[in-house]
Amino acid sequence: MQIKFLGATTSVTGSCHLITTENHKLLLDCGLFQGSNELEQLNWEPFDFNPEEIECVLLSHAHIDHCGRIPLLVKRGFRGRIYCTDATADLLTIMLRDCASIMEKEAEWTNRKNMRAGGPLVEPLYTMADVEAALSLVTPVLYNQLIALNGSLKAVFNDAGHILGSAIIELFIQEGDDVTKLVYSGDLGMKGRPILRDPTFIKKADFVIMEATYGSRVHESNSDSIDKLIEIILKTVRRGGNVIIPSFAVGRTQELIYQLNRFYEGHSEYQKELSSIMVYVDSPMATSATEIFRRNAQVFDEETREYILRGDHPLDFKNLKFTRSVEESVALNHDQNPKIIISSSGMCEAGRIKHHLKHNLWNPKSSIVFVGYQAEGTLGRSIVKGDKRVTIFGEKIQVEAEIYNLEGFSGHADRDGLLEWVSGFQKKPGRIFLVHGEEEAKKAFAKTVKDALDIDCTVVRGNTEYTLSKDKVISAEEALDERISPEALRQIKSRISSIHDDLERILYHTHLAMGSDLSPQQIIEIGNIVMELEKHTLNLGSVVARKTG
Repeated sequence: MQIKFLGATTSVTGSCHLITTENHKLLLDCGLFQGSNELEQLNWEPFDFNPEEIECVLLSHAHIDHCGRIPLLVKRGFRGRIYCTDATADLLTIMLRDCASIMEKEAEWTNRKNMRAGGPLVEPLYTMADVEAALSLVTPVLYNQLIALNGSLKAVFNDAGHILGSAIIELFIQEGDDVTKLVYSGDLGMKGRPILRDPTFIKKADFVIMEATYGSRVHESNSDSIDKLIEIILKTVRRGGNVIIPSFAVGRTQELIYQLNRFYEGHSEYQKELSSIMVYVDSPMATSATEIFRRNAQVFDEETREYILRGDHPLDFKNLKFTRSVEESVALNHDQNPKIIISSSGMCEAGRIKHHLKHNLWNPKSSIVFVGYQAEGTLGRSIVKGDKRVTIFGEKIQVEAEIYNLEGFSGHADRDGLLEWVSGFQKKPGRIFLVHGEEEAKKAFAKTVKDALDIDCTVVRGNTEYTLSKDKVISAEEALDERISPEALRQIKSRISSIHDDLERILYHTHLAMGSDLSPQQIIEIGNIVMELEKHTLNLGSVVARKTG
């Protein structure tokens, strides 16, 4: 069996892992790369496999960085099944349609601009038609249900406690008489959080693919963050400002509603003062997602179900208003009354939150409260790290508002939560592969696991491949060593050197023999092509050199 890591290896986006067995190929997630321009450009690259050969996708949850390229996979030939929990299937309908709508509108805007300037027309990464084709392939499953994917592959989805429907996937792979168990954590949630159940502990695994988003950090307690949020709200409103909360439409928004409900409708000392403060959820997607939460109470934790049985739905209260139309959203920034605005996207890269930041970042009376992870290269990360000027819609905005980052609301387990989950294995996994984290977080967590549990972790870097058997793990480079003798490698190295010499001669004779017929620019272009070939040859040569010493 081979695992090839094709996303979420140098950052926290683009989750995608290819599993290849003797007769089958499947994907764990197929997410969109988000953040910097460099990361987002990866979405346009060809898949590092033939989509037509993929039998199925096992989807951990509905966040776009885990599911956002599935319509592209379908567009490029995938026709297999997409397995996910029933709640995730519900959320996919709004997440993927919203994503396609944004892509189509951005392409339309770019084409209008390019047509005026005489530039080329562009296409969206995928369209609404691709989304509908993808949704037709979705096969919902229940938690704890053993699913036969084919004659040699079975899977179980367990509650991950990250967002509604999120799953830890157990994959049972039979090759010959041997069965290997691979566990994929997806994104793990925090214990003791409202609405959702705690992450499931898995007893046994031969190999584990695990997230490490907060592998080097410990969150403040959720209760501390809630108390701080109420203090921030009251302080900001008393001075006449707005509280702007960038929040992921699925997960954090619903938790915020739940917690505010307790203060607005519970018996708190702040209830009277809060009664005059409106809370707006300004995100059509968050509005639709909250409706889906309400329809999936079967996966809520016991405390939330008890709320509902008492007749108090925790995702609604008197001062809460959902805005859908653009007109309603625009009106919020003309309303002078202090208020709370919860809007997506959580990292401030798109959506209505950018308009609210534009109207409030410059105002020292206002407060911006972050409640989720801010990836490198995003607008949210720039604000959190203290940049004093940011660019929004091409306009420079001075940051004068108070900035807060309440990690107690994070939907990801912190270092201690991740370690506790690993500690739950009654039989130590042979190897843990760490993904979905920045380099520092993954390296720190690998050391934590080794020191505390004596389990080896591989910090996955870039698109790397490993061959797995129960007695050993071999990387692609190590597999090359096993298949090719040192003598054969030396011969390859000699041949590469010869190719290098041939390329130099081609460049020299092109200049002499054809120079009189070619313009200087054409000669430069030919030279660049040859130099590019030479670069790739030298890269291959350096790999071989490492093998032969």
